[in-house]
This record gives sequence, structure tokens and C-alpha cells, in this order.
Amino acid sequence: MDQPTAPVPPPGCPAHHTGGRVPLYGPEFAADPQAYYTYLRHFGPTAPVELAPGVEATLVTDYAAALQLLQDSGSFRKDARRWRDFNEGRIAPDSPVAPVLAYRPNCMFSDGAEHLRLRQAVTDSMARVDSRRVSQSTEQVSDYLISQFGSRGSVDLLGDYAKQLPLFVFNEIFGCPADIGDRVVYGINGMFDGVNAEQAMGVLFEAVGQLVALKRARPGDDVTSWLMEHPARLTDEEMVHQLALLLVGGNEPLRNLIGNTLHRLLTHDAYAHQGGLIDEAIDDTLWENPPMQNLAPHYPASDMEFAGQKLQAGDLVLVSFAAANTGPALTAARQAGSNRAHLAWSAGPHACPSKDPARQITVTAIENLLNKLPDVELAVPEASLVWRPGPFNRGLTALPARFTPVAAAPRPAARARTEAPARPEPAQQSGRRAERGVWSQFLNWLTR
Repeated sequence: MDQPTAPVPPPGCPAHHTGGRVPLYGPEFAADPQAYYTYLRHFGPTAPVELAPGVEATLVTDYAAALQLLQDSGSFRKDARRWRDFNEGRIAPDSPVAPVLAYRPNCMFSDGAEHLRLRQAVTDSMARVDSRRVSQSTEQVSDYLISQFGSRGSVDLLGDYAKQLPLFVFNEIFGCPADIGDRVVYGINGMFDGVNAEQAMGVLFEAVGQLVALKRARPGDDVTSWLMEHPARLTDEEMVHQLALLLVGGNEPLRNLIGNTLHRLLTHDAYAHQGGLIDEAIDDTLWENPPMQNLAPHYPASDMEFAGQKLQAGDLVLVSFAAANTGPALTAARQAGSNRAHLAWSAGPHACPSKDPARQITVTAIENLLNKLPDVELAVPEASLVWRPGPFNRGLTALPARFTPVAAAPRPAARARTEAPARPEPAQQSGRRAERGVWSQFLNWLTR
């Protein structure tokens, strides 16, 4: 009788040589993360991983275990000041994963009564966003972006569409005037793609701080003003950090969801670009290629055993939404019709507060694109597409497409705004140059 063989790490995985933690970064992981998740499942419901050189974590890969962790706010805490390795100096402050994992005074990194107060303010404010306004804003932004490349017959659907659209829509519903919106766009893009994430973060927080000051003086019909008016009575510092969380935490996953769904539509013949199948394509993407594949950092409140693994207080524990969603146990659930039981939006008290507008924006953005460019198709072999490296998000670097060129559509009538958009101010920081003016250009196009 043959003896069972030990699991073999994916090709290129440094675990071949170290025999230790499995790295969730680098081009090999980005090219085929599912091969890594298949290997990690051999450890059991949790597995030892490395998020960046020297940054160790435990990754939950099992759906049931992930759900248990996400719903157990007594045993697992979100406050990153509990992160033992960081506190003891084993993680450098300039680690590439620090901008995502380091503590900030917002509802994502809080627990107990403080989390309830901050989260309620965010949830109530987001609930006031009118779905018709979201659809109209998304369609206007979509029309504008298509007008920029429609006559060319070719486009990078990631850089020229999926990446820009959420930034513009969020700028609108958060009430960003021109100059502040330009810097928000620069800051968010730079945090994820720039060579100087620290500088980009500084630009973003400065811009959001100015937005808070503006809305204190002149509140409007927007999420920023509603958050400010909430009975939670957020301080200016709390306002800045909640807004930065919503802007960054909303834009990056939404960019990837739009891009990954478009990738699926362009590479799977079953969808055939039929508008009625967009919802199905979104659900399939959320199951199989979620925009944030590994996140939800938690810290055990005390030494404990979880899913057969011994954990110490302050250990970094992450949930792999991508691995949990694609585990063998989930196949039956999907076949039985539970098509939205995935964990792509997380679960429990820290589940995404913006999942409904995010889905609506994605549907509207893709429907409008396919209506305007009905013969759009991938312009390169699928195998040549490159996925962004890193442990947290799942997104392409580019999605080249081609289509029959179209004439520029007339600009829509501008929706009445609560205040006139401010004119762009002269750049006061060299860091703005890369993105200065893109939001201003849209506002000018919309109101001319």
C-alpha cells in the first residue's frame, strides 16, 4: 500500500528551501494564489505565513473557522496596538505592510463601546446615500471616462476605467471640491501604486483634514457632512480617520471588484457580454477572485487554542477570504444556490459597511461600459496579464482591451450640487503633480 506523500509547495515558493512559513508576496504568489491556498489547506484550518520579509502571521483558510473568528469579538480583538511583534520591534515601522496593518483611531481598529460608537456613525451616514444618486453619479463618471478613450478604439480598462471610476464617485458622494478631490485621488493612488507611500499618505490626510474644515464651515448634502452631524459627535481627528478609512477602504476593493469582474466577463465565454449576467459575474468574482484576498487582521485577547492551533495573545491572525471561499466544503453550498454566502465582504461586527453601494457602482459601471462599447474584447492573450503582488488585495496591473471606436457622447446635464465646486488651487506640494487636475477636469466637463 502506498504511503501518503507530504504536500509539495507550489513552484517557486521559498518554502521549498526554508521549510517554514509560506510567503504571500512576490510574482509567484500573485500569478497563482490558489496553488498556494491549496498547499496551505494541508496545515489544517490555519496555516503559518509571511506577509512580507520578517512579518509573520497565522492565516485562517477554512470557511467555518473564518466565520467563527470574525463573529467572536470577545476572543479576538481588532486594536492593532495589541500586535506583539510590532510592539517588540520585530516589525520595522517602514515595513511595506505597515500602512495597512498599523493602528489608526478608526472603527476598523477599535473594539467594544468605542467601535460601536464609531461604526454606528459610519453605518448611519452611509445609509443616507440615495441609490439613485449613486447610479446617476456612476453613470456620469462612466460617460466621462469613456469619452476620454472611446474614439481611440483601445483602452486599459484597469488604469483608465476601473481604477478611476470609484475615486470619482466617492469624491462626489463625500462632497470633495476640485482641489481637495485632486489630492485625494493622488493620495489613494500613491498609497497602493506609488514609489513613496508615506508621502502619498501625507497628501491624503492633509486633503481630508481640509475637507473636514470646509464642511465644518459649509456643510452640504454629502457623507462628510452627515458623519459630522451624527449624534456620535466625532472630533476633527476622528472625522479625518473615519473619512480616510472610507475613502481608501472603499476605493481599493471597488477598483479590484470592477477590474476583476471585467476580467471575468472578457475571459469567460459563458457570460457573452450579456447585461443580465453581470450580477452572476460579480457573484462569481466575489467567490473565486475577491478584491481583497487576505485581510481582517485580528489579535487573540489571551493565549488560546483556535481551530487546532495554539495562539498567543497579540499574535497577528488574518482571514483568507479567497481560500475560505474556494474551499472544498463550499462547493455544495454554492450548488445549492447560496450564491452570496461568500466572505468577500467579511462578516460579523466589522463587515464592510459599503457593500450595497459598492455592488451598485460595479453593476452600473459595467452595464454602462458594455452598452457603450458592446464589442469590447481583451486585446492581449489572457496568459500575459499580470497581477499585482502583495498579500492583501487581488487586482491586475492592466487590462488592455479593444473595441470599435465610438464618437464622444454629449455631456449630461449637471445635477444640482449643494455648493459650487471650488476652482483648483495652485499645487503646494511636489507630490501632487502626478494626479493634479483629474477630478477638476471631470467637474469642468460636467458643468460646462
